Amino acid sequence: MSAVLVGCSHGTDNHDGRAAIRSILTDVRALRPDLDVREAFVDVQTPEVGDVVADALTDRGSAVVVPLLLSVGFHVKVDIAEAVDRDGARAAPPLGPDPRLVAILLDRLAAAGLRPDDAVVLAAAGSTDPAAAVAVEAVAAGLAASLTNPVTIGYGAGSAPTVPEAIAAARAGAARVVVASYLLAPGYFHDRVLEAGADAVSDPLAPDERLAAIVLDRYDAQL
Repeated sequence: MSAVLVGCSHGTDNHDGRAAIRSILTDVRALRPDLDVREAFVDVQTPEVGDVVADALTDRGSAVVVPLLLSVGFHVKVDIAEAVDRDGARAAPPLGPDPRLVAILLDRLAAAGLRPDDAVVLAAAGSTDPAAAVAVEAVAAGLAASLTNPVTIGYGAGSAPTVPEAIAAARAGAARVVVASYLLAPGYFHDRVLEAGADAVSDPLAPDERLAAIVLDRYDAQL
């Protein structure tokens, strides 16, 4: 009997954001219809991840929590870690960094109208955890390796520079600045990115079937 896959996201009040996150697990179910896939959250929405894990263990005896998050941080190291601190449960790493995330970002930038002479700012939510910044830097390096455009990083919170600061700095050397939104879904942080002063902002990563493939890879690696 396979372990339950618990897809755990932050949670949001944004209707479109909820639909985007839900699409990831819908795609997971389509790719692996025999798998018991359940949704959980660490904030804002319910059910809470600890409750979902407890129910999964009661029903199936084992569970793997896959963080629907792009990097490590408090929610991974504390909330999810506490939820799986019981026999039969374990946690997978978050979705990023991963080359497929870079590929999605490249597609989003192309759709946003990126030009050869534009500067690119990779906009991440941010965290006070140094490991989160390392993960974002790996994705930025992947973007830079795939583009001729200069690529810098801006953060929504927890790290510096902020997205508006990064946009202002990038504008000093380019006529236009395009933001690559390194966020899974619409919501609070994406709204702030839209207000940060860029000439264009790419859509968030979800929905995209490649995200489901990453989720399943994270899950399978824990079995």
